[in-house]
Amino acid sequence: MAHELLVLGAGYAGLSAARRAAHHARRSGTGLRVTLVNATDTFVERVRLHEVAAGRGTAVHPLSDSLDPSVGLVVGRVESVDADARTVDVRTGDRVRTLRYDTLVYALGSAAAVDAVPGAAEHAATLAGLDGARTLARRIAEERPRTLTVVGGGLTGLEAATELAEAHPGPHVRLVTSGPVGAGLSPRGRAHVLRVLDRMGVAVREHTRVAAVEADHLKLEDGDLLESDLTVWNAGFTVSPLAADAGLTVDGDGRALVDGTQRSLSHPDVYVVGDAAHADAADGSALRMSCAMGLPMGTAAADALAARLAGREPDATPFGYMNQCVSLGRRDGLIQFVRADDSPGRSILTGRLAARYKEMIVASAYGGLRGPGGQGQAAGYLWAVRAAARRFLRRAA
Repeated sequence: MAHELLVLGAGYAGLSAARRAAHHARRSGTGLRVTLVNATDTFVERVRLHEVAAGRGTAVHPLSDSLDPSVGLVVGRVESVDADARTVDVRTGDRVRTLRYDTLVYALGSAAAVDAVPGAAEHAATLAGLDGARTLARRIAEERPRTLTVVGGGLTGLEAATELAEAHPGPHVRLVTSGPVGAGLSPRGRAHVLRVLDRMGVAVREHTRVAAVEADHLKLEDGDLLESDLTVWNAGFTVSPLAADAGLTVDGDGRALVDGTQRSLSHPDVYVVGDAAHADAADGSALRMSCAMGLPMGTAAADALAARLAGREPDATPFGYMNQCVSLGRRDGLIQFVRADDSPGRSILTGRLAARYKEMIVASAYGGLRGPGGQGQAAGYLWAVRAAARRFLRRAA
């Protein structure tokens, strides 16, 4: 009898897990059968959604371009997971299907934490999903706001503020953050980001907390009011409660606790990957939500399952970071080289070279998820871009 692997979610982590599992099934002939469940029949390059919001791209691709013909695709929304019965209820139109699994890969990702303050869900736009990015682009075109405020000074907020300011020079763009802008960057990296924001005319308010979002302004915790015709909410992410509801052991944010092979600590027949997983880095800290971690998590989970089905002990080597890549509009960027624990090093790339580097990284991420040979093409992109970075660093030394 075939071993039924059910993968929930076709983001970077889920799609990489499904593809890798199908690869193992072809090579081993073990009878592993892979089914992928996703709300749509498309893959969204989430790291490009700030471009979509600025009216500069689509970031959407048919899943058929990425999936092996052996992988079954069920288009529908996951309504519940019964970890004891090993079943998942999926709504497809007016019908609910119950799917059975022997092993589950849970990869349902994250969403914008719009419930963090009153009014954010009702009045703010978000970039955590395709619909939100498209809605933001439409609102900018139709409403022609005079003031546009991006809340959140992390990497996503930086990309959103600079992309929108460059694409739409009309509105006054403001970036509001509860801490410093680019808190995880080195002093040199942060200085470059601040110079770019100033050059683009983006006003920055650091160490400022938002208490509420209204249709035409923000209320701050200190009582001040900031005019904002259109607010973009990037202050944190949240995950679906389905993992916790299924009885999986989760952290305080609802992310499932996993071991070094991405397997749930409470349910050995469930692997959790991507933003929904609380996985530990080499230093014991939780890996941050990112495409950079989602892709290797998905691959690692599929490799671990294949090893266990073959009677081998899977690899549990902790993941390490290489860099943080930030686009600052289409002609500038920042590549912050980091240590394995994600702490910033001294070396950075900036300007057009950094913009090209970031584009190659993004292209390679999707290139590695496309059809046969995608991994080879992605490796070629990465090799060229890293070679250029090494040449730059040697000149700068």
